Amino acid sequence: MATAQLTTDRLAEKHRSTLDQALDTIRSRAYWSPYPEHPKAYGADGSLDAAAGLAAHQSLLNTRFDLDQPGTDGWTGGETSPYGPSLGIEYPHADLDVLLPAMRAGMGAWRDAGAETRALVCLEILARISARTHEFAHAVMHTSGQAFMMAFQAGGPHAQDRGLEAVAYAYAEQTRTPVGRADWSKPQGKRDPLELSKEFTPVGRGIALVIGCNTFPTWNGYPGLFASLATGNPVLVKPHPRAVLPLALTVQVAREVLAESGFDPNLVALAVERPGEGIAKTLAVRPEIRIIDYTGSTAFGDWLEANARQAQVYTEKAGVNTVVVDSTDNYKGMLANLAFSLSLYSGQMCTTPQNLLIPRDGITTDQGPKSYDEVVADLAAAVGGLLGDDARANGLLGALVNPDVKARLEAAAGLGEVALASREVVNPEYPDAVVRTPVIVKLDGSKPDAQAAYFSECFGPVSFAVSVDSTADALELLRRTVREKGAMTVGAYTTSADTERAVEEVCLEESAQLSLNLTGGVYVNQTAAFSDFHGSGGNPAANAALCDGAFVSNRFRVVEVRRQA
Repeated sequence: MATAQLTTDRLAEKHRSTLDQALDTIRSRAYWSPYPEHPKAYGADGSLDAAAGLAAHQSLLNTRFDLDQPGTDGWTGGETSPYGPSLGIEYPHADLDVLLPAMRAGMGAWRDAGAETRALVCLEILARISARTHEFAHAVMHTSGQAFMMAFQAGGPHAQDRGLEAVAYAYAEQTRTPVGRADWSKPQGKRDPLELSKEFTPVGRGIALVIGCNTFPTWNGYPGLFASLATGNPVLVKPHPRAVLPLALTVQVAREVLAESGFDPNLVALAVERPGEGIAKTLAVRPEIRIIDYTGSTAFGDWLEANARQAQVYTEKAGVNTVVVDSTDNYKGMLANLAFSLSLYSGQMCTTPQNLLIPRDGITTDQGPKSYDEVVADLAAAVGGLLGDDARANGLLGALVNPDVKARLEAAAGLGEVALASREVVNPEYPDAVVRTPVIVKLDGSKPDAQAAYFSECFGPVSFAVSVDSTADALELLRRTVREKGAMTVGAYTTSADTERAVEEVCLEESAQLSLNLTGGVYVNQTAAFSDFHGSGGNPAANAALCDGAFVSNRFRVVEVRRQA
């Protein structure tokens, strides 16, 4: 007991102020991050600088990644970087009948440690991950295809922010009910009062399964992982087979910290599948799995929601993100902002705009009236200018994550009039990388064949400039799109207070996150932890939001023990 208390004291000294600041920030919604965004901020206090991070990454290539997990019955791997090279890393393959019981064995001690200790242990895990951000950046880059700077920021500090945010929400929800002893006395008039002693304990549901995605393995994986761990649940991480390394590193760090803090390292484990094994479906319906976090296709997300009935399922699926263009008082800024949003990571973000709804009679701007054709041509020119230099294009686009994205991109050109053709960009450092600029296709919103195109998600660097009869028609199409297909993001440009309110009303009624008149360095497809909600959980694109109280509160139950006083 003394050793555990010393561990708690040590962790509290290091991390309690960070937890308190996170709790304050989720209430104020202000900007804050404890994890540096700039690569040059690393290299002191034991963190890896750029050279050390690259060396650490390279030392893992063509090796076995041993986690010393129970039930290892073989080795598997096969990741190939979207930039070309094979990683050559082998990971432990688990016998689930051995691993899952081992994961539950440490659950009692983890429960008894309490919400604060669990939160502090999670913060220590995040701190050690942060110190290795340069290493993680290479792992994310070579599994997702993100350009290095995006992999560094989105896969590093931004992902860590989302993990910390989940821990803060988890702590707040668990401490909403006073933990420990509460004396209860009910007066009975002349008789003695009824008296009870009551204790309330947050108890995890059971093993949580995180099903990782290919494009953002840490950013999308950390919220569920840390929300479940902080609320008392063991966590089994099942990475996407093309993006194992970032989450394997995460599991490795978590197991080290748990062991050093006096807890069972098997509270966090890795499940890597053999080629074609498809263990996600098998795991999802096992009775030991009580929580599931999933990011990916709508089809599998719907299957999980329908079939994993024993588990609390949190999904982020797919949607059709839409921007309504009505009018603007900063035409140049609007075009630049949209061009960047369409180009970042080759549109391979669940928040990237797909449909741009533009009145066929044009819009009003600070540069005078602009016809539909002019708006589309000017946007195409803005994207072309942004990506005209190949070095800059590589830094923004990264590489296409898989052949399916390339196939969709190539097919999109046949769906309508091409306003901006996609072009191949050569990456001199990685000549095998598949790098393509976005395509913009013009569609007539009133034609049925066009509707079939823009009403379906086309994940990747594909956008449709959809002509509509009026802004009112654009809003009706927006409403229908969000209601039937879902949307992670909605954007709008207008100088009309009435139109702004009308767009806002659609998004409030259909539960879609809205960005208005973005013309600077904030983009519709980016969100800030502690302040912005990623998804709403209120439309078909996702049944959860990152991060709110609902994302964590059902990962545990409060169990009461009453005693006669």
